[in-house]
Amino acid sequence: MPADPRRSVTSKPPRDPGTSAVEVRRSARRSRTVSAYREGDRTVVLIPARMSEAEERRWVGVMLDKLAAKESRSVLGDRELTERARRLSDQYFDGRARPGSVRWVTNQNTRWGSCTPSEGSIRLSHRLQGMPEYVVDYVLLHELAHLLVPGHGPRFWRLLEAYPRTERARGYLEGVVAAERLPNLRDDSARPDHPDHSARPDHPARRGHPDHPDHPDRPGLPDAREE
Repeated sequence: MPADPRRSVTSKPPRDPGTSAVEVRRSARRSRTVSAYREGDRTVVLIPARMSEAEERRWVGVMLDKLAAKESRSVLGDRELTERARRLSDQYFDGRARPGSVRWVTNQNTRWGSCTPSEGSIRLSHRLQGMPEYVVDYVLLHELAHLLVPGHGPRFWRLLEAYPRTERARGYLEGVVAAERLPNLRDDSARPDHPDHSARPDHPARRGHPDHPDHPDRPGLPDAREE
């Protein structure tokens, strides 16, 4: 039986972990073309009304992959990054966090981001480039929250609860860190004799034991520091 020619919402989980919902809209005016775009926390896929449910599922997957590939190739410049941070602050923190500057840096291989609250400056690791937008947004919000709250206490995490993809982004970053620990994938800084070893998120010299699931600096999370 063909799907509803007016509109259907697919139950297939999106391939991009940054997409929380996928809505498929059917149109009788479309005969061959398929398109997709982001709309808030949703991905909208537009398809011809005559498509079968099997074709719908296939095209949803194809369009999600295309969108993800396109977004991963888009690297914001420092100016765009600053503007994005300000928009995120307006959306989730009522504009209270006002960064003076936000820029990419290449010297942060053991943390995803850092900030200097006294200057209002935020730095993101270049390793985030190419990751899903919702992950970059989470790290930006994490550092923006540090402009308002210096530590990782309850008040800090309450601020981040406003962002609906916090846990998803944390899981993504933790997965990246876990993959880097696999044999033959570690960089030199993972060696105990490396001068930066103690700065790694998984080193026991950091505040408390980071293997604890509730530790604020456990692997995969941005580590904000004042510099």
